[in-house]
Amino acid sequence: MKNLTAGALIAGSTMLSPIAAFAQTEVQFWHAFTGRLGELVAVQVEDFNASQDDFTVVASFKGNYSETLNAGIAAFRAGEQPEILMVFEVGTATMMSAKGAVRSVTEVMEASGAAFDPDAYIGSVKGYYTSTDGEMLSLPFNASTPVLWVNRDAFEDAGVDPDTDLSTWQNVGEVLGQLKEGGSTCPLTTAWQSWIQLENFSAYHDVPFATQANGFAGVDTELAFNGPAQVAHIAAMGEWAQDGKFIYAGRRNEGGANFRAGECALFTESSAGYAGIKAEAEFDFDVRPLPYWEGVGNSPQNTIIGGASLWVMEGHEEDEYEGAAQFLAYLSSSDVQEQWHKDTGYLPITTAAADATRESGFYEENLGTEVAVIQMTTNEPTENSKGLRLGSFDQIRTIIDEELEAVWAGDKDAQAALDSAVMRGDQLLRRFEAAN
Repeated sequence: MKNLTAGALIAGSTMLSPIAAFAQTEVQFWHAFTGRLGELVAVQVEDFNASQDDFTVVASFKGNYSETLNAGIAAFRAGEQPEILMVFEVGTATMMSAKGAVRSVTEVMEASGAAFDPDAYIGSVKGYYTSTDGEMLSLPFNASTPVLWVNRDAFEDAGVDPDTDLSTWQNVGEVLGQLKEGGSTCPLTTAWQSWIQLENFSAYHDVPFATQANGFAGVDTELAFNGPAQVAHIAAMGEWAQDGKFIYAGRRNEGGANFRAGECALFTESSAGYAGIKAEAEFDFDVRPLPYWEGVGNSPQNTIIGGASLWVMEGHEEDEYEGAAQFLAYLSSSDVQEQWHKDTGYLPITTAAADATRESGFYEENLGTEVAVIQMTTNEPTENSKGLRLGSFDQIRTIIDEELEAVWAGDKDAQAALDSAVMRGDQLLRRFEAAN
Protein backbone atom coordinates (compact mmCIF):
# COMPACT_ATOMS: atom_id res chain seq x y z
CA MET A 1 0.00 0.00 0.00
CA LYS A 2 1.26 3.42 -0.92
CA ASN A 3 0.25 6.47 1.09
CA LEU A 4 1.43 10.03 0.80
CA THR A 5 1.73 11.39 4.36
CA ALA A 6 1.62 15.10 4.95
CA GLY A 7 3.75 14.92 8.07
CA ALA A 8 6.12 12.64 9.94
CA LEU A 9 6.94 11.56 13.43
CA ILE A 10 8.81 14.26 15.28
CA ALA A 11 12.30 13.00 15.89
CA GLY A 12 12.66 11.55 19.40
CA SER A 13 8.94 11.92 20.13
CA THR A 14 5.94 9.64 19.99
CA MET A 15 3.67 12.54 19.05
CA LEU A 16 2.50 13.12 15.49
CA SER A 17 2.87 16.53 13.93
CA PRO A 18 -0.49 18.31 13.54
CA ILE A 19 -0.76 17.43 9.87
CA ALA A 20 0.58 13.87 10.01
CA ALA A 21 -2.84 12.37 10.55
CA PHE A 22 -3.86 13.50 7.10
CA ALA A 23 -2.89 11.05 4.36
CA GLN A 24 -3.85 10.67 0.73
CA THR A 25 -3.91 7.29 -0.99
CA GLU A 26 -1.73 7.30 -4.09
CA VAL A 27 -2.99 5.79 -7.35
CA GLN A 28 -0.45 5.14 -10.10
CA PHE A 29 -1.67 5.68 -13.67
CA TRP A 30 0.61 4.61 -16.52
CA HIS A 31 -0.16 5.97 -19.99
CA ALA A 32 1.25 6.38 -23.51
CA PHE A 33 0.54 10.04 -24.27
CA THR A 34 3.04 12.74 -25.18
CA GLY A 35 2.66 16.16 -26.79
CA ARG A 36 -0.73 17.82 -26.71
CA LEU A 37 -2.51 14.65 -25.56
CA GLY A 38 -0.05 14.29 -22.69
CA GLU A 39 -0.76 17.86 -21.65
CA LEU A 40 -4.52 17.26 -21.68
CA VAL A 41 -4.19 14.10 -19.58
CA ALA A 42 -2.07 16.04 -17.09
CA VAL A 43 -4.87 18.59 -16.77
CA GLN A 44 -7.42 15.83 -16.11
CA VAL A 45 -5.22 14.37 -13.38
CA GLU A 46 -4.64 17.77 -11.79
CA ASP A 47 -8.35 18.58 -11.84
CA PHE A 48 -9.27 15.26 -10.24
CA ASN A 49 -6.64 15.65 -7.54
CA ALA A 50 -7.88 19.15 -6.77
CA SER A 51 -11.51 18.02 -6.62
CA GLN A 52 -11.12 15.84 -3.52
CA ASP A 53 -8.79 15.24 -0.57
CA ASP A 54 -8.67 11.45 -0.30
CA PHE A 55 -6.65 10.34 -3.34
CA THR A 56 -3.71 11.49 -5.41
CA VAL A 57 -3.38 10.13 -8.95
CA VAL A 58 0.22 10.07 -10.21
CA ALA A 59 0.40 9.89 -14.01
CA SER A 60 3.51 8.46 -15.68
CA PHE A 61 4.37 8.28 -19.37
CA LYS A 62 5.76 4.83 -20.25
CA GLY A 63 6.41 5.10 -23.99
CA ASN A 64 4.27 4.31 -27.01
CA TYR A 65 1.34 1.89 -26.80
CA SER A 66 3.46 -1.25 -27.23
CA GLU A 67 6.07 -0.03 -24.75
CA THR A 68 3.43 0.86 -22.16
CA LEU A 69 1.83 -2.59 -22.41
CA ASN A 70 5.22 -4.28 -22.08
CA ALA A 71 6.10 -2.05 -19.11
CA GLY A 72 2.88 -3.07 -17.38
CA ILE A 73 3.53 -6.77 -17.97
CA ALA A 74 7.10 -6.51 -16.69
CA ALA A 75 5.98 -4.52 -13.66
CA PHE A 76 3.36 -7.12 -12.72
CA ARG A 77 5.93 -9.88 -12.87
CA ALA A 78 8.13 -7.83 -10.57
CA GLY A 79 5.25 -7.00 -8.20
CA GLU A 80 5.48 -3.29 -9.05
CA GLN A 81 2.40 -2.84 -11.24
CA PRO A 82 0.38 0.39 -11.24
CA GLU A 83 -3.24 0.52 -10.20
CA ILE A 84 -4.31 1.72 -13.67
CA LEU A 85 -2.64 0.78 -16.96
CA MET A 86 -3.48 2.18 -20.39
CA VAL A 87 -3.57 -0.61 -22.99
CA PHE A 88 -4.23 -0.09 -26.69
CA GLU A 89 -7.10 -1.95 -28.26
CA VAL A 90 -4.98 -4.67 -29.87
CA GLY A 91 -3.80 -5.70 -26.41
CA THR A 92 -7.33 -6.54 -25.23
CA ALA A 93 -7.08 -10.31 -25.78
CA THR A 94 -3.67 -10.35 -24.12
CA MET A 95 -5.06 -8.62 -21.03
CA MET A 96 -8.11 -10.89 -20.94
CA SER A 97 -5.85 -13.92 -20.93
CA ALA A 98 -3.73 -12.56 -18.07
CA LYS A 99 -5.54 -14.46 -15.34
CA GLY A 100 -4.86 -13.04 -11.91
CA ALA A 101 -3.30 -9.88 -13.31
CA VAL A 102 -6.37 -7.69 -13.84
CA ARG A 103 -9.59 -6.87 -12.01
CA SER A 104 -12.61 -6.01 -14.14
CA VAL A 105 -13.86 -2.45 -14.14
CA THR A 106 -17.34 -3.73 -13.33
CA GLU A 107 -16.03 -5.38 -10.15
CA VAL A 108 -13.94 -2.36 -9.14
CA MET A 109 -16.73 0.15 -9.69
CA GLU A 110 -19.48 -1.88 -8.03
CA ALA A 111 -17.34 -2.61 -4.98
CA SER A 112 -16.52 1.07 -4.53
CA GLY A 113 -19.99 2.44 -4.99
CA ALA A 114 -18.63 4.99 -7.48
CA ALA A 115 -20.98 6.30 -10.15
CA PHE A 116 -21.16 3.57 -12.82
CA ASP A 117 -23.81 2.65 -15.36
CA PRO A 118 -22.63 0.28 -18.12
CA ASP A 119 -25.62 1.29 -20.26
CA ALA A 120 -24.40 4.90 -20.30
CA TYR A 121 -21.50 4.01 -22.62
CA ILE A 122 -21.88 4.05 -26.41
CA GLY A 123 -22.50 0.44 -27.50
CA SER A 124 -19.94 0.28 -30.32
CA VAL A 125 -17.28 1.58 -27.90
CA LYS A 126 -18.27 -0.45 -24.84
CA GLY A 127 -18.62 -3.71 -26.77
CA TYR A 128 -14.93 -3.81 -27.60
CA TYR A 129 -14.02 -4.11 -23.92
CA THR A 130 -16.93 -6.22 -22.66
CA SER A 131 -16.96 -9.97 -22.09
CA THR A 132 -19.50 -12.26 -23.74
CA ASP A 133 -21.48 -12.33 -20.47
CA GLY A 134 -21.74 -8.53 -20.34
CA GLU A 135 -18.98 -7.67 -17.87
CA MET A 136 -17.00 -4.53 -18.66
CA LEU A 137 -13.37 -5.57 -18.39
CA SER A 138 -11.73 -2.19 -18.87
CA LEU A 139 -12.86 1.41 -19.18
CA PRO A 140 -12.91 2.92 -22.69
CA PHE A 141 -10.78 6.05 -22.53
CA ASN A 142 -9.37 7.38 -25.76
CA ALA A 143 -11.56 5.81 -28.44
CA SER A 144 -11.16 6.96 -32.02
CA THR A 145 -12.00 5.77 -35.51
CA PRO A 146 -10.34 6.55 -38.85
CA VAL A 147 -11.55 9.36 -41.09
CA LEU A 148 -10.33 11.14 -44.20
CA TRP A 149 -8.55 14.46 -43.65
CA VAL A 150 -8.56 16.93 -46.56
CA ASN A 151 -6.03 19.71 -47.15
CA ARG A 152 -8.26 22.15 -49.00
CA ASP A 153 -5.37 24.45 -49.95
CA ALA A 154 -3.49 21.56 -51.57
CA PHE A 155 -6.56 20.78 -53.67
CA GLU A 156 -6.85 24.37 -54.84
CA ASP A 157 -3.12 24.54 -55.61
CA ALA A 158 -3.51 21.50 -57.85
CA GLY A 159 -6.60 22.93 -59.52
CA VAL A 160 -8.98 20.39 -57.98
CA ASP A 161 -12.29 21.32 -56.37
CA PRO A 162 -11.83 20.72 -52.60
CA ASP A 163 -15.55 20.06 -52.25
CA THR A 164 -15.49 17.14 -54.68
CA ASP A 165 -17.18 13.92 -53.56
CA LEU A 166 -14.65 11.71 -51.77
CA SER A 167 -17.09 9.24 -50.25
CA THR A 168 -15.93 6.27 -52.33
CA TRP A 169 -12.51 4.89 -53.16
CA GLN A 170 -13.55 4.97 -56.82
CA ASN A 171 -13.87 8.75 -56.57
CA VAL A 172 -10.68 9.06 -54.53
CA GLY A 173 -8.77 7.13 -57.18
CA GLU A 174 -9.82 9.61 -59.85
CA VAL A 175 -8.98 12.58 -57.64
CA LEU A 176 -5.52 11.20 -56.86
CA GLY A 177 -4.73 11.28 -60.57
CA GLN A 178 -5.96 14.87 -60.84
CA LEU A 179 -3.90 15.93 -57.82
CA LYS A 180 -0.75 14.37 -59.23
CA GLU A 181 -1.30 15.95 -62.62
CA GLY A 182 -1.81 19.27 -60.82
CA GLY A 183 1.64 19.05 -59.24
CA SER A 184 0.96 17.41 -55.87
CA THR A 185 3.94 15.41 -54.65
CA CYS A 186 1.86 13.68 -51.97
CA PRO A 187 -1.73 13.15 -53.10
CA LEU A 188 -2.44 10.58 -50.32
CA THR A 189 -0.71 9.24 -47.24
CA THR A 190 -1.93 7.14 -44.33
CA ALA A 191 -1.29 6.48 -40.69
CA TRP A 192 -1.59 3.06 -39.02
CA GLN A 193 -1.89 1.10 -42.26
CA SER A 194 -3.04 -2.19 -40.73
CA TRP A 195 -5.68 -0.53 -38.53
CA ILE A 196 -7.10 1.65 -41.30
CA GLN A 197 -6.50 -0.17 -44.58
CA LEU A 198 -7.27 -3.72 -43.39
CA GLU A 199 -8.92 -3.83 -39.96
CA ASN A 200 -11.31 -0.93 -40.48
CA PHE A 201 -11.61 -1.65 -44.19
CA SER A 202 -12.96 -5.11 -43.34
CA ALA A 203 -15.44 -3.78 -40.77
CA TYR A 204 -16.61 -0.93 -43.01
CA HIS A 205 -17.32 -3.39 -45.84
CA ASP A 206 -18.80 -5.99 -43.45
CA VAL A 207 -16.37 -8.73 -44.46
CA PRO A 208 -14.50 -10.87 -41.89
CA PHE A 209 -11.01 -10.01 -40.76
CA ALA A 210 -10.89 -13.32 -38.87
CA THR A 211 -13.13 -16.27 -38.11
CA GLN A 212 -15.00 -16.81 -34.84
CA ALA A 213 -16.61 -13.37 -35.05
CA ASN A 214 -13.19 -11.73 -35.37
CA GLY A 215 -12.03 -13.58 -32.27
CA PHE A 216 -14.91 -12.58 -29.98
CA ALA A 217 -16.30 -16.14 -30.04
CA GLY A 218 -13.12 -17.98 -29.14
CA VAL A 219 -9.35 -18.25 -29.31
CA ASP A 220 -9.50 -20.88 -32.07
CA THR A 221 -9.85 -18.09 -34.62
CA GLU A 222 -8.09 -17.96 -37.98
CA LEU A 223 -7.24 -14.85 -39.98
CA ALA A 224 -9.36 -14.15 -43.05
CA PHE A 225 -8.20 -10.77 -44.36
CA ASN A 226 -6.87 -12.28 -47.60
CA GLY A 227 -10.36 -12.32 -49.11
CA PRO A 228 -11.31 -10.75 -52.47
CA ALA A 229 -12.39 -7.38 -51.01
CA GLN A 230 -9.20 -6.80 -49.03
CA VAL A 231 -6.95 -8.04 -51.85
CA ALA A 232 -8.59 -5.68 -54.35
CA HIS A 233 -8.16 -2.70 -52.02
CA ILE A 234 -4.50 -3.40 -51.25
CA ALA A 235 -3.84 -4.01 -54.95
CA ALA A 236 -5.32 -0.60 -55.81
CA MET A 237 -3.22 1.09 -53.13
CA GLY A 238 -0.16 -0.75 -54.42
CA GLU A 239 -0.77 0.65 -57.89
CA TRP A 240 -1.19 4.14 -56.44
CA ALA A 241 2.10 3.71 -54.58
CA GLN A 242 3.90 2.75 -57.79
CA ASP A 243 2.35 5.74 -59.58
CA GLY A 244 3.34 8.24 -56.87
CA LYS A 245 -0.27 8.84 -55.88
CA PHE A 246 0.06 7.19 -52.47
CA ILE A 247 3.11 8.06 -50.40
CA TYR A 248 3.96 5.60 -47.64
CA ALA A 249 5.53 7.33 -44.62
CA GLY A 250 5.68 4.64 -41.94
CA ARG A 251 3.89 2.07 -39.83
CA ARG A 252 2.51 4.32 -37.13
CA ASN A 253 1.65 7.99 -37.60
CA GLU A 254 4.73 9.24 -39.39
CA GLY A 255 2.50 10.55 -42.19
CA GLY A 256 0.90 12.96 -39.74
CA ALA A 257 3.92 15.23 -39.83
CA ASN A 258 3.73 15.37 -43.63
CA PHE A 259 0.05 16.24 -43.60
CA ARG A 260 0.29 18.82 -40.80
CA ALA A 261 3.16 20.49 -42.70
CA GLY A 262 0.87 20.91 -45.71
CA GLU A 263 2.74 18.45 -47.94
CA CYS A 264 -0.11 15.98 -48.54
CA ALA A 265 -3.59 16.55 -49.93
CA LEU A 266 -5.37 13.57 -48.36
CA PHE A 267 -4.64 11.69 -45.17
CA THR A 268 -6.39 8.64 -43.71
CA GLU A 269 -5.86 8.92 -39.96
CA SER A 270 -7.59 8.69 -36.61
CA SER A 271 -10.31 11.16 -35.73
CA ALA A 272 -8.02 11.98 -32.81
CA GLY A 273 -5.65 13.63 -35.24
CA TYR A 274 -7.86 16.67 -34.70
CA ALA A 275 -5.84 18.02 -31.76
CA GLY A 276 -2.52 18.06 -33.62
CA ILE A 277 -3.91 19.14 -36.98
CA LYS A 278 -5.88 22.00 -35.46
CA ALA A 279 -2.83 23.16 -33.50
CA GLU A 280 -0.25 22.93 -36.30
CA ALA A 281 -1.91 23.14 -39.72
CA GLU A 282 -1.48 26.48 -41.46
CA PHE A 283 -4.01 25.61 -44.15
CA ASP A 284 -7.75 25.11 -44.43
CA PHE A 285 -8.76 21.51 -43.77
CA ASP A 286 -11.88 19.49 -43.32
CA VAL A 287 -12.91 16.02 -42.21
CA ARG A 288 -14.74 13.49 -44.36
CA PRO A 289 -15.95 9.94 -43.71
CA LEU A 290 -13.53 7.15 -44.49
CA PRO A 291 -14.04 6.18 -48.16
CA TYR A 292 -15.55 2.82 -49.12
CA TRP A 293 -15.60 0.80 -52.32
CA GLU A 294 -19.10 1.13 -53.73
CA GLY A 295 -20.64 -2.28 -54.42
CA VAL A 296 -18.19 -4.18 -52.23
CA GLY A 297 -19.53 -6.16 -49.28
CA ASN A 298 -22.19 -4.40 -47.25
CA SER A 299 -20.52 -0.99 -47.29
CA PRO A 300 -20.68 1.42 -45.67
CA GLN A 301 -21.36 -0.55 -42.47
CA ASN A 302 -19.50 1.00 -39.53
CA THR A 303 -15.87 1.54 -38.68
CA ILE A 304 -14.33 0.22 -35.46
CA ILE A 305 -12.45 1.92 -32.70
CA GLY A 306 -8.79 2.33 -32.04
CA GLY A 307 -7.11 3.98 -29.11
CA ALA A 308 -6.94 2.48 -25.66
CA SER A 309 -8.79 1.54 -22.52
CA LEU A 310 -7.83 1.65 -18.85
CA TRP A 311 -7.26 -1.65 -17.04
CA VAL A 312 -7.16 -2.03 -13.26
CA MET A 313 -4.35 -4.30 -12.10
CA GLU A 314 -4.55 -6.85 -9.31
CA GLY A 315 -2.29 -6.83 -6.25
CA HIS A 316 -3.35 -3.63 -4.49
CA GLU A 317 -5.12 -2.54 -1.32
CA GLU A 318 -8.83 -1.80 -1.15
CA ASP A 319 -8.34 1.95 -0.58
CA GLU A 320 -6.24 2.07 -3.75
CA TYR A 321 -9.04 0.37 -5.68
CA GLU A 322 -11.44 2.94 -4.22
CA GLY A 323 -9.18 5.70 -5.54
CA ALA A 324 -8.93 4.03 -8.95
CA ALA A 325 -12.72 3.75 -9.11
CA GLN A 326 -13.26 7.39 -8.23
CA PHE A 327 -10.77 8.49 -10.88
CA LEU A 328 -12.41 6.30 -13.55
CA ALA A 329 -15.82 7.70 -12.58
CA TYR A 330 -14.41 11.21 -12.96
CA LEU A 331 -13.01 10.43 -16.41
CA SER A 332 -16.40 9.05 -17.49
CA SER A 333 -18.37 12.07 -16.31
CA SER A 334 -20.23 13.96 -18.99
CA ASP A 335 -18.40 17.27 -18.54
CA VAL A 336 -14.95 15.66 -18.70
CA GLN A 337 -15.85 13.50 -21.71
CA GLU A 338 -17.41 16.41 -23.58
CA GLN A 339 -14.28 18.53 -23.17
CA TRP A 340 -11.98 15.61 -24.04
CA HIS A 341 -13.96 15.00 -27.25
CA LYS A 342 -13.82 18.67 -28.21
CA ASP A 343 -10.11 19.03 -27.47
CA THR A 344 -8.86 15.82 -29.07
CA GLY A 345 -11.26 14.40 -31.63
CA TYR A 346 -11.51 11.19 -29.64
CA LEU A 347 -15.04 9.84 -29.46
CA PRO A 348 -17.18 10.69 -26.45
CA ILE A 349 -17.53 7.35 -24.66
CA THR A 350 -20.99 8.06 -23.24
CA THR A 351 -24.24 8.99 -24.93
CA ALA A 352 -24.69 11.86 -22.48
CA ALA A 353 -21.36 13.41 -23.50
CA ALA A 354 -22.22 13.08 -27.20
CA ASP A 355 -25.60 14.73 -26.62
CA ALA A 356 -24.05 17.52 -24.56
CA THR A 357 -21.50 18.23 -27.29
CA ARG A 358 -24.21 18.42 -29.91
CA GLU A 359 -26.41 20.67 -27.76
CA SER A 360 -23.49 23.04 -27.14
CA GLY A 361 -23.33 23.83 -30.86
CA PHE A 362 -19.76 22.51 -31.20
CA TYR A 363 -20.49 20.40 -34.28
CA GLU A 364 -22.12 23.33 -36.07
CA GLU A 365 -19.18 25.60 -35.28
CA ASN A 366 -16.56 22.94 -36.16
CA LEU A 367 -17.89 21.23 -39.26
CA GLY A 368 -16.72 17.66 -39.70
CA THR A 369 -16.02 16.93 -36.04
CA GLU A 370 -19.19 14.82 -35.82
CA VAL A 371 -18.14 12.61 -38.73
CA ALA A 372 -16.49 9.99 -36.52
CA VAL A 373 -19.49 9.75 -34.20
CA ILE A 374 -21.91 9.31 -37.11
CA GLN A 375 -19.65 6.81 -38.85
CA MET A 376 -19.46 4.67 -35.71
CA THR A 377 -23.10 4.80 -34.61
CA THR A 378 -25.34 4.99 -37.69
CA ASN A 379 -25.53 1.21 -38.17
CA GLU A 380 -25.76 -1.52 -35.57
CA PRO A 381 -22.47 -3.44 -35.54
CA THR A 382 -22.37 -6.92 -37.06
CA GLU A 383 -20.10 -9.86 -36.24
CA ASN A 384 -17.70 -8.45 -38.82
CA SER A 385 -17.84 -4.88 -37.55
CA LYS A 386 -18.02 -5.17 -33.75
CA GLY A 387 -14.25 -5.12 -33.40
CA LEU A 388 -11.29 -7.47 -33.14
CA ARG A 389 -10.15 -9.64 -30.25
CA LEU A 390 -7.07 -11.54 -31.31
CA GLY A 391 -4.18 -12.88 -29.29
CA SER A 392 -0.65 -11.72 -30.12
CA PHE A 393 -2.25 -8.97 -32.20
CA ASP A 394 0.59 -6.51 -31.77
CA GLN A 395 2.96 -9.05 -33.35
CA ILE A 396 0.40 -9.84 -36.05
CA ARG A 397 0.26 -6.16 -36.93
CA THR A 398 4.03 -6.18 -37.36
CA ILE A 399 3.68 -9.06 -39.83
CA ILE A 400 0.98 -7.17 -41.71
CA ASP A 401 3.19 -4.08 -41.83
CA GLU A 402 6.03 -6.08 -43.34
CA GLU A 403 3.82 -7.61 -46.01
CA LEU A 404 2.13 -4.32 -46.92
CA GLU A 405 5.51 -2.65 -47.25
CA ALA A 406 6.44 -5.32 -49.80
CA VAL A 407 3.33 -4.37 -51.81
CA TRP A 408 4.03 -0.64 -51.66
CA ALA A 409 7.62 -1.30 -52.83
CA GLY A 410 6.40 -3.43 -55.74
CA ASP A 411 8.11 -6.57 -54.42
CA LYS A 412 4.90 -8.60 -53.93
CA ASP A 413 1.41 -8.57 -55.34
CA ALA A 414 -1.48 -8.03 -52.94
CA GLN A 415 -2.71 -11.63 -52.92
CA ALA A 416 0.72 -13.10 -52.19
CA ALA A 417 1.39 -10.55 -49.45
CA LEU A 418 -1.93 -11.05 -47.66
CA ASP A 419 -1.74 -14.83 -48.01
CA SER A 420 1.68 -14.70 -46.37
CA ALA A 421 0.45 -12.40 -43.59
CA VAL A 422 -2.46 -14.75 -42.85
CA MET A 423 -0.22 -17.82 -42.77
CA ARG A 424 2.36 -16.18 -40.52
CA GLY A 425 -0.28 -14.64 -38.27
CA ASP A 426 -2.15 -17.92 -37.88
CA GLN A 427 1.02 -19.49 -36.50
CA LEU A 428 1.02 -16.89 -33.71
CA LEU A 429 -2.68 -17.48 -33.06
CA ARG A 430 -2.13 -21.22 -32.66
CA ARG A 431 0.58 -20.60 -30.09
CA PHE A 432 -1.71 -18.16 -28.27
CA GLU A 433 -4.55 -20.71 -28.34
CA ALA A 434 -2.30 -23.43 -26.91
CA ALA A 435 -1.22 -21.15 -24.08
CA ASN A 436 -4.78 -20.09 -23.21
